[in-house]
Amino acid sequence: MAKKILIAAAVTVIFLVGVRVGLKLDEAQTSPPLPPVVEQKGGTVGRVEIADQSSPKIPASPPAPPKGEAGGDLFIVTRAIDGDTIEIEGGERVRYIGIDTPETIDPRIPVQCFGVEASKKNKELVEGKLVRLEKDIIDRDKYRRLLRYVHLGDVFVNLELVKQGFAYSYSRPPDIKYQDQLTQAQEEARQANRGLWGACPPKRELEKAAPASIAPASSEAPKGNPCLIKGNVSASGEKIYHLPSCGSYSKTVIDEIRGEKWFCTETEAEISGWRKALNCP
Repeated sequence: MAKKILIAAAVTVIFLVGVRVGLKLDEAQTSPPLPPVVEQKGGTVGRVEIADQSSPKIPASPPAPPKGEAGGDLFIVTRAIDGDTIEIEGGERVRYIGIDTPETIDPRIPVQCFGVEASKKNKELVEGKLVRLEKDIIDRDKYRRLLRYVHLGDVFVNLELVKQGFAYSYSRPPDIKYQDQLTQAQEEARQANRGLWGACPPKRELEKAAPASIAPASSEAPKGNPCLIKGNVSASGEKIYHLPSCGSYSKTVIDEIRGEKWFCTETEAEISGWRKALNCP
């Protein structure tokens, strides 16, 4: 009898142990894992929370400023000032390289034939649009305007104005990268009587019907003018005067349309902002 009681007690103990082990296993499977134990500064031990392991969202970086072909920068044209000058975002003024259009805003010169039409055409082509600016050699002219070729998509604006008869080809070294194309376009427009070639009276190229008060380019002083000092403007925009005794006096040409002048005295030239040529005695 005692033996049976011992066997029954043993079976009961084994059963209870099995139930407890089963409960522990179930608890281990259903409970969330504890955060890892990490050692804190100073030797203490604790648990830290694990951050969300999903990939963080990286904010989009602002787009890079647009670039045109051949590294030329793109700009919005805010205003077409006249046929060959524009203003871009930021207030910079840009003078087209290699062309010249009849005047509409020069206070020294009346509005010239086809000047208004050239201004309107330039406005129609570029105002409010995104253009690419391309530099040649000289960065700015004497009026601090940027000197640039202007591209609107596939349209070379400088060339287009000449091709349609709204502008003259106007070469001024060293900025002559596209001068052959511009000269050829001008000849084609002239032969076809396009634009100003058909609308305006014939005149010497680039003289553009200047008023009598402004003489054509010349290496000799106008008749009756006693002033012999030549006030020349260099390709870089520097104002230099030449005396008859200066080395380059005879080959220096004065173009009053460009703002060059004849002076009667050196003092007059210097007060006006000209300096003496370096090859003068």
